[in-house]
Amino acid sequence: MKSSLSARLAEAINNQINAELWSAYLYLSMSMDQEAKGNKGIANWFFIQFQEEQDHVRIFMNYLNSRGCEVKLLPIAEVKTEWESPLAAFEDTLAHEQKVTALINNLMNIAQEDKDYASISMLNWFVDEQVEEEENARDIIDVLDKISDNKFGLYSYDRELAARVYTTPSPLATAE
Repeated sequence: MKSSLSARLAEAINNQINAELWSAYLYLSMSMDQEAKGNKGIANWFFIQFQEEQDHVRIFMNYLNSRGCEVKLLPIAEVKTEWESPLAAFEDTLAHEQKVTALINNLMNIAQEDKDYASISMLNWFVDEQVEEEENARDIIDVLDKISDNKFGLYSYDRELAARVYTTPSPLATAE
């Protein structure tokens, strides 16, 4: 089957799949680190991030398949495994999400140069998702910064983050 994407965009999306898998691995590592430190709510938050990143991979793979492109799974680089505090983990989260935003923006730039309107439409969901991801990280950093020396505050906020539940992203919810 002939691909209906440019080779450049197909390669960039395959690279994005690798980046999303790395993100999933990073969030799983953060989850396990927080679990080991007794922050079960924060561990839950990161585990849900792990699940979301896996879904992002599925969205990109489904898209490549729908456009007649080969999905190329590349090796996943090693991730950090320990953070000095929940605040440090979320600061790393924000920095990471900002990098992912730049990657998504690059995909959008390629799609726009290619005048590939279907890809632009698909990528719009990720553009909006990245605004939400960065905002969530900033909000949590703000709270953790305010309660940094307050053990009861951290305990209470950890319990609040434990209430987060997984939700299937809309591009997958309609595909199932």
